[in-house]
Amino acid sequence: MASFSLGVDIVEVSRISRLVRQPRFLRRIYSRRELDYCRGKKNAAQHYAVRFAAKEAVYKALGRARLAHKDISVRNAPSGKPTVELHGPFKSLENKVTISLSHTAAYAVAVALYRA
Repeated sequence: MASFSLGVDIVEVSRISRLVRQPRFLRRIYSRRELDYCRGKKNAAQHYAVRFAAKEAVYKALGRARLAHKDISVRNAPSGKPTVELHGPFKSLENKVTISLSHTAAYAVAVALYRA
């Protein structure tokens, strides 16, 4: 029987908007692809925030102590559906994680489902 683990995170867009002004934060959290994607958006802070929430939700769903923010990347499939890309020793778990993202001007939320 398959088991599931769920992770959820919500962040305030204004908080992430302040943090992304710090180059050190950007380097620690986001991949080059994520940076390029977010910088290309009109309301970049919302996109940074929802990706941050996604990384936190995936971390919670996987429950792996050594999983870092940079080990988790969010990509969009050609259909626009967000997908998770895992790096390093966590790569083998990538196809077992599904995410859903949503954001408003004020909040960003993400849900991650891990099928063990």
